[in-house]
Amino acid sequence: MASCFFNQWVVFFLADEDMDSQQRFYSTIVLVVATILWPIIVPLAYLELLKFHKKHKNIIDLLINVSEPGSYDE
Repeated sequence: MASCFFNQWVVFFLADEDMDSQQRFYSTIVLVVATILWPIIVPLAYLELLKFHKKHKNIIDLLINVSEPGSYDE
């Protein structure tokens, strides 16, 4: 996935003719750092999401099971 991400953004950078050399340099640095850190950050973010879901499971289940507005008897 990281290589697909990197390849697609390289195509975007090469197609952009409005960037000067300094902007292109900084964009390349950001792209390389993001590609290197992506396989590390995504699993950590997923673990945080699981922790949040576990902490608020009752509220999430309640919100999922609430009937849709207007479907109750008046």
